[in-house]
Amino acid sequence: MIRRRFLIIASVVAALAACASNVSNAPAPVPQPGNVGNTASGKTEVLWLGQSAMRITTPGGKVIVIDPWLTANPKTPPAFKQLSALGKVDMILLTHAHGDHLGDAPALAALNNTPIWSGGGLGSQLVSLNLVKPELVQRFGKGGTVMPFGPNGPKITAVHAEHSSELVWKNPATNKDETHYGGEPVGYIIEMENGFKIWHMGDTAVFGDMKLIAERYKPDLVMLPIGGHFTMGPADAAMAVRDLIKPRYAMPMHYGTSPLARGTPDEFKAALGSSTSTAVIVPEPGQQVVF
Repeated sequence: MIRRRFLIIASVVAALAACASNVSNAPAPVPQPGNVGNTASGKTEVLWLGQSAMRITTPGGKVIVIDPWLTANPKTPPAFKQLSALGKVDMILLTHAHGDHLGDAPALAALNNTPIWSGGGLGSQLVSLNLVKPELVQRFGKGGTVMPFGPNGPKITAVHAEHSSELVWKNPATNKDETHYGGEPVGYIIEMENGFKIWHMGDTAVFGDMKLIAERYKPDLVMLPIGGHFTMGPADAAMAVRDLIKPRYAMPMHYGTSPLARGTPDEFKAALGSSTSTAVIVPEPGQQVVF
């Protein structure tokens, strides 16, 4: 009898240990082909469309598009060069004014009657240059948190990015390019309805307060540039992930669209090394990852 009880207890302990092992060693999400519908109710869906363009569908079904440079983006799949292919869009976020991030935001806002949010003053310039109707521009600042869909919806916080933000605009009266103030560059912490957090870094160099931001907001997934030249390269991005942020998942972006953005995911993973528990997720443009 005693031996039988011991065997039962041992079996239960072994089963619990196996469950704990499965949780701690859970595999990273696997990229899947893109889809314009909400395929995973209650999950966070991330569709990468090249460079820094992301379509995020929250667990509550809100669709947030970030830096929609699509029609001229060499990495955007042909199916998504038609802006209507994105489906419904509830919110557009811009990290800064450069053309490979501002991109098709004015057209996408007009198509869906969707507001553009920018965390560093870019919105005022979009209105001043008559690129976006005033009613489709919303503004907030670094450190500010907004809840556009109410207290039970996703929360978005603008955080620092180490970059520039010129807005190059072709004046229709002169047919010449003009360079205008484009606000401050930012990144965004996006907290889903279920608490899952994404840090979209926009364009940035590595900076020491990444550690402070990570400690304050504890992002689960970090989307970070690795191309180099204008942003972090693979080595700096790896240092940021390994030594400063330490997220569960890292998704490299902003690479491969020009000869200057020459950093690669393989270089990023090699620089990251094996001394970190962060899972690196590398979708192809047009692939969706579900968390």
